[in-house]
Amino acid sequence: MSGDASDDRDEFALIARLFAPLARSYPGALGLGDDAALMDVPAGQQVVLTMDSMVGGVHFFADDPADLIARKLVRVNLSDLAAKGAKPFAIMLSAAFPQDVGTDWLRRFADGLAQDCHDYGVALIGGDTVSTPGPLTLTLTAFGLVGQGRALLRSGGRDGDKVFVTGTLGDGALGLLSRQGRLPRLDPDLRDQLTRRYLLPEPRTTLGPKLVGLAHAAMDVSDGLVQDVGHLCRQSGLGAVIIAADLPLSPAAQQALADDPSLLSKVLGGGDDYEIVFAAPPEHADKIIRLADDVGVAVTAIGHLRSGTDVVVQDGQGRPLDLARTGWRHFTDTRG
Repeated sequence: MSGDASDDRDEFALIARLFAPLARSYPGALGLGDDAALMDVPAGQQVVLTMDSMVGGVHFFADDPADLIARKLVRVNLSDLAAKGAKPFAIMLSAAFPQDVGTDWLRRFADGLAQDCHDYGVALIGGDTVSTPGPLTLTLTAFGLVGQGRALLRSGGRDGDKVFVTGTLGDGALGLLSRQGRLPRLDPDLRDQLTRRYLLPEPRTTLGPKLVGLAHAAMDVSDGLVQDVGHLCRQSGLGAVIIAADLPLSPAAQQALADDPSLLSKVLGGGDDYEIVFAAPPEHADKIIRLADDVGVAVTAIGHLRSGTDVVVQDGQGRPLDLARTGWRHFTDTRG
């Protein structure tokens, strides 16, 4: 993990003190003392790689806790690996820190990174640190392992597959509204629950690998359910029907929708859920539910794939809903 000599802090001491301990479990990281890492791949396995960036003022607020920023950065990447059926084992971090970021903030950031590295069994094996006039910009690459040719792709969906989703939907988007103070009528405890889900998503790393051989296609829900199902359908050459009444909602989201039914558009298109949406044949449904119960992750059937190209969201009477929003567009949208 190299440093930027233009930084007035001792970046090499910072790396050695705060980040090198996160590499101890992975010999190929070389203690973060080199400018590269070494990686051996077990026979019969493939490495799955993913990379996501987070920018201050876009993906997190300037006053968000440093440890939660680090943990969210890890988790949004591990969510991609989980959706591929891969087991995570390593990460690399590229960080552009503004010059006014102090040592205490960096220590808390490193503590958050260390906590999730421990909790998810991954090692920091390299990266880069530089200084910037701003904003704070963080990029993380995550590595996972899956059996050769066994990764869950977007392109494997089949006509008649059921569409399932893990966990609950809408908490991330509603949590952003809560973080912005835009759900004033909601009970404070429920607002806090939503905010927590926005700040700290839960990648489904325990379930994702178990879906290999059962699901035909999968991806994580990061930019909005309807848009992401559309990505899966496009790659599979199919369309989909989603039943709005079947969407799994947390008690906090249920109350928010009861107060303002128009928030359904946020639930369907707001993003930041980091759940897995996947397509599987109906005959595998019972086994999938049992496996999900075994690892403590809820799974809900919310629709099916069909011939065509469109993703249609229907109400309980089978009527199509006209949605104001289907997903996040990175180059045109602003948060909120």
